[in-house]
Amino acid sequence: MTSRIIPAFHRFLQHQGQDGLKEKQQEFLGYIKEFTKEMDKEGPYFLGKEFSLIDVVITPWVVRLWIFDHFKGGLGIPEEGKGGEDEEVWKRWRVWYKAVEERDSVKKTTSETEHYLPIYQKYAEDRAQSELAKATRAGRGVP
Repeated sequence: MTSRIIPAFHRFLQHQGQDGLKEKQQEFLGYIKEFTKEMDKEGPYFLGKEFSLIDVVITPWVVRLWIFDHFKGGLGIPEEGKGGEDEEVWKRWRVWYKAVEERDSVKKTTSETEHYLPIYQKYAEDRAQSELAKATRAGRGVP
């Protein structure tokens, strides 16, 4: 999943202009839905009651989803009860998201928003020079 979610996250974030932005958003949301459909039905974590490696790997990006509201006009995950035919998927996503976001280990290792803003602004403006940003620009996966 990280080979799809993380690159799609950055393609959406680094996309410039409005042309094609909706497509990048939908691509990213599609991978989130795929990820969620693979989750244990009960949860709250990906494999069930225990926090596992897949949760650890994806959580750093998930707790920063607010950047799409800040820089790209919105992430696009439907509000509760407004997910249409995908409502059950989004319901499961919300359970997982809440569980990882509320973990002490996640809270204690996540910086305050103001520390992320200058970093992610460079990505949102497609000015970042990290290897990941360069790979995204070149259409490659995560280096």
